[in-house]
Amino acid sequence: MQEVAEPIIKDSGAGPAENKLLQACCKDLEKNALILPTIPEVAFKIRRAINDEKANSTKIARIVQVDLSLTARLIKISNSPLYRGRKTIESCPEAITRLGLKAAQDIITAFSLKTVFAAKSPFIRHKMIELWTHSSFVASISAVLAHKAKGFDPDRAMLAGLIHDIGKVPILIFADRHNELALNLNHLNETLARLHKPTGLNIIRQWNFPADFEDVVTHSENWLRDTAKPSDYADIVMLAQFHSLIGKVDIKTLPKIGSLPAYKKIARHLDANDSIAILDIAKDEIEMIQQILG
Repeated sequence: MQEVAEPIIKDSGAGPAENKLLQACCKDLEKNALILPTIPEVAFKIRRAINDEKANSTKIARIVQVDLSLTARLIKISNSPLYRGRKTIESCPEAITRLGLKAAQDIITAFSLKTVFAAKSPFIRHKMIELWTHSSFVASISAVLAHKAKGFDPDRAMLAGLIHDIGKVPILIFADRHNELALNLNHLNETLARLHKPTGLNIIRQWNFPADFEDVVTHSENWLRDTAKPSDYADIVMLAQFHSLIGKVDIKTLPKIGSLPAYKKIARHLDANDSIAILDIAKDEIEMIQQILG
């Protein structure tokens, strides 16, 4: 990947500058004028087809097979450790039959989401690539954790991991269209940090995603989130997010993993009590899923 130079951060020496990008995004958000990405067309078609009473693997396969890359990735993941059976899958209808229609819908949606992470200007495009790389890593860890734990679907966990930071996409799209407001990197990062949750919630609702995905968007870095309810996908994604930061941020800035309520809940469902050990063993599996996601 070609490196893109960071924009020059203007510093007048007269104290912190006014964050005009944040102000402009807030104004559009309040007026519901902030442009949200639309769900990829193939994901929309698959959802509509699966909701048809006459839906079956063959009919869904006809839609998927128009995209050869998508077909190849669907077959590959159906043969992965997450879903592997005794027989090697070689066709799209077979892959959908093994996965099941609901799981196939989540997986196809996940595969198609990369098209949303797009921009024209080199710097914002670079930020989009960084965001997709991080999101796909969290998604891969989430899928593996869900596979190892009981009561979770790896496909749904993967999709949840992919969308945990989806609210940053509209902000980057706005910055891409208003480059003059995005010259200050600190201001861009501040805007992303402050607004990605409300914009993410808007996207989840617009795309008619499951209601519990709202908790995924809201609590992906809420390390001490503790509910009286059983562990959920927000817990899975938050723990995956935690693991994704190990070695990338100062460990002193993170709480001890054993103190996380989500860790304590999910550890009960794992074959081993140490999710770090499990993920270390599953490195190849995580890397393979990330490669399939593209």
